[in-house]
Amino acid sequence: NASSVKKFILLGLSENQGVQKIYFVMFLFFYMIIVAGNLLIIITVISSQRLNSPMYFFLCYLSFVDICYSSVTAPKMIADFLVENKTISFVGCIAQLFGVHFFGCTEIFILTVMAYDRCIAICRPLHYTTLMTRRVCSRMVIGSWVGAFVHSIVQTLLTTQLPFCGPNKIDHYFCDVHPLLQLACTDTYAVGIIVVANSGMITLICFVILVTSYVVILISLKSQTSEGRYKALSTCGSHITVVILFFGPCTFIYIRPSSNLSEDKSVAVFYTVITPMLNPLIYTLRNEEVKSAMRKLWR
Repeated sequence: NASSVKKFILLGLSENQGVQKIYFVMFLFFYMIIVAGNLLIIITVISSQRLNSPMYFFLCYLSFVDICYSSVTAPKMIADFLVENKTISFVGCIAQLFGVHFFGCTEIFILTVMAYDRCIAICRPLHYTTLMTRRVCSRMVIGSWVGAFVHSIVQTLLTTQLPFCGPNKIDHYFCDVHPLLQLACTDTYAVGIIVVANSGMITLICFVILVTSYVVILISLKSQTSEGRYKALSTCGSHITVVILFFGPCTFIYIRPSSNLSEDKSVAVFYTVITPMLNPLIYTLRNEEVKSAMRKLWR
């Protein structure tokens, strides 16, 4: 293509030196919690014989995706707080764009699969073990990876075909589609529509499936005892919390054409850093089985 830009400058979350130092300490702490917390869940699930149900199988993969997802953006952002020239090469920028969409989309699909798993467990408990076999669960995870790969390839190819001839300043802390569209030196209206349709529709369709799953769960709980109802809702509570924290910001960013990049990058912190950090806490604090397995592991 006609691109003359070989590198981009990331403006980051703030240009104030004092604020950047505070952000460095804060986000380094957050990233350490993300890696340590999610690794702890992976080790606990793998080492515990009791945590062998599909729910924990998916939780293990969700934790792995959370580590990868944050690692695409957080280390670069943290390092940039200490340097004046926050540059990223064109190839590095495109690689980061691919990684963000690949792991982000995988997380969306795995959260959707987890909702389906809870729906089957609560609504069809007698058929649960035959419907949700390890083979079926593995296929669902593989499907999530493949679907995310196709989505991110489309986003990446659409962006790399655009000509970039300056300016090269990205008003964000990582390379994403919307900031890059604003820098392209050509009309990006058609590409913008495809990008919104691609990202937005995936988020929206998965969100509809999630809501439908929980509506079916709530309807089926009417016929159960209060004890059974409480147990079912407690297992779903963690998942619902994570879904709201992740889908809310994602839907806000990707189902509409971007107009305010400063606002977008503040919202992006939620789904790239805050949610992956809170996931281990949410799933351990509300789940007695996980807490018991962690205590055994500690001993």
